[in-house]
Amino acid sequence: MTQTAQETPPTDHESRRDFIHIAALSAAGVGAVALAWPFVDQMNPSADTLALASIEYDISKVMVGSQAVVKWRGKPVFVRHRTPKEIAEAVADDHSSMRDPAPDETRHKPGKPEWLILIGVCTHLGCVPNMGGTYGGWLCPCHGSVYDTAGRIRAGPAPLNLFLPDYEFLSPTKVKIG
Repeated sequence: MTQTAQETPPTDHESRRDFIHIAALSAAGVGAVALAWPFVDQMNPSADTLALASIEYDISKVMVGSQAVVKWRGKPVFVRHRTPKEIAEAVADDHSSMRDPAPDETRHKPGKPEWLILIGVCTHLGCVPNMGGTYGGWLCPCHGSVYDTAGRIRAGPAPLNLFLPDYEFLSPTKVKIG
């Protein structure tokens, strides 16, 4: 039988050429990745930003009827330990007419109505509300916005309720915000 050109084994010269092509393409690929990595890596958040991404807070320090203010992402966060009376008032007002209606059960985690965690920045112009006001919640000293015991806007120029951050309870005494 006669051998065709396709069936002939490659010569030493051809296999060296194939190796050089594969090695050159591999080196070019590694070089492209090495060149692109700094551009991709600069898109990651900096270490100081990641450090503020979430915080843990020991809620056992907050007595019933009081609140703590912690700083998260440069904003004050109110950690309020509500009394049974405050919870009852908030639930009773669920059907009142409000600018930004929200039932009390949507303002806290299921099974934890005594804990209210809010971003403590007025939704009008960004002032920090103080405890007080006609609804037992917060009063903004800048323009008089009044929030109830669930952080819902009840009077004044603020258009929205106090915002709720993402949070979860890690244990009965520890909460992770962010």
